[in-house]
Amino acid sequence: MREKITAALKQAMRDKAVDRLSTLRLINAAIKDRDIDARSEGRDEGVGEDEVLAILGKMSKQRLESARAYEEGGRIDLAERERSEITVIEEFLPRQLSEAEVAEAVNTAIAESGAESIRDMGKVMGILKGRYTGQMDFGSVGPVVKDRLCAG
Repeated sequence: MREKITAALKQAMRDKAVDRLSTLRLINAAIKDRDIDARSEGRDEGVGEDEVLAILGKMSKQRLESARAYEEGGRIDLAERERSEITVIEEFLPRQLSEAEVAEAVNTAIAESGAESIRDMGKVMGILKGRYTGQMDFGSVGPVVKDRLCAG
């Protein structure tokens, strides 16, 4: 993942793609910040692939929220800039799962963990995060898991 980002950064420099380059530098800076935090916690290798995906997912979500706020405020130019950054960030994220695929993943995780009640929600979420980081929004998946465990 890091190699892909670095290669894209170098290509953006060669292409003189200013906006793309700016976004790629933001991605690199966010990863390096998290690497520094990881090293201070004793993890010399820095952050892993899953954490890089989580960083990218968070960056994408933040920009989506900003774009909505700009649109509500009538600043379409700034909203468009946020959306163009989202496009660059999402190039490095795996494909998002559809609602049906999320439902299937939740059912599989519940079955594998042997979850029977809401107290087992942590186990289910742990399995989902281990397998689908960057492919689903865990903020919206949490209530789905909760509903399934309460209904089951």
